[in-house]
Amino acid sequence: MRHISECLPFVPAIDSPKPQLKTYAPFPVWAGSTTKPVRFVPLSKKDASILYIKAEEFERQTRKKGKQDGDVSRNGLKILYSLLFYFLNFKTGRLDPSQKAIAQHACISERSVTRGLTKLKASGILNWVQRAEIIRDENGRFRPKQNTNAYAVLPPSQWKGFSDQKPLPPPPHPSTWGAAPPLPDLITQALTERKHGEWATALAILETDPRDTVAGALARYWRTLEQQNRP
Repeated sequence: MRHISECLPFVPAIDSPKPQLKTYAPFPVWAGSTTKPVRFVPLSKKDASILYIKAEEFERQTRKKGKQDGDVSRNGLKILYSLLFYFLNFKTGRLDPSQKAIAQHACISERSVTRGLTKLKASGILNWVQRAEIIRDENGRFRPKQNTNAYAVLPPSQWKGFSDQKPLPPPPHPSTWGAAPPLPDLITQALTERKHGEWATALAILETDPRDTVAGALARYWRTLEQQNRP
């Protein structure tokens, strides 16, 4: 029994142009992008430095033994440094560089920037708003165009898993409450005064306690040298 295809007449194939189907949106922008203006919050350079130091501490706290990265990651720290000290406008708070610009200043690839930004957002250090803008194309039609993200560095109180409390020093022993710190011995005090050129004061200190025979002997020796050096 022959297959039905064997009974059909032979028809040569004819090359016909295939319809070009659009596989992309006519106005490609990220979902959730906003065209509304973003309000930036000013941040002083001092506060930015404090935030970066705390981010380094956060990375140390979360880096496990045998691992290269913690919750922030090395790339995350490089990105954060670039954002705070290269792109942030301390007066207005504006912070909206492109990922390509971040990669250039942080000396890493754009793929590493994407991974580092993901780490920073997951740890609660960084957040951003996806933005778009309305432009007029070459045909005179208005359409949205993707813009750079607007970034914000969040306070340490919002960082996930970060302990910002430094261990307090141990309290003083009750017997030392209100007690003045002990003074150095007579020879140490005299040497300090002599270093500053106060010879008379140094000799007076050495002769304060007549029971200190060593200090007394040093005082007599210095006086002998002083007499020999007089013109």
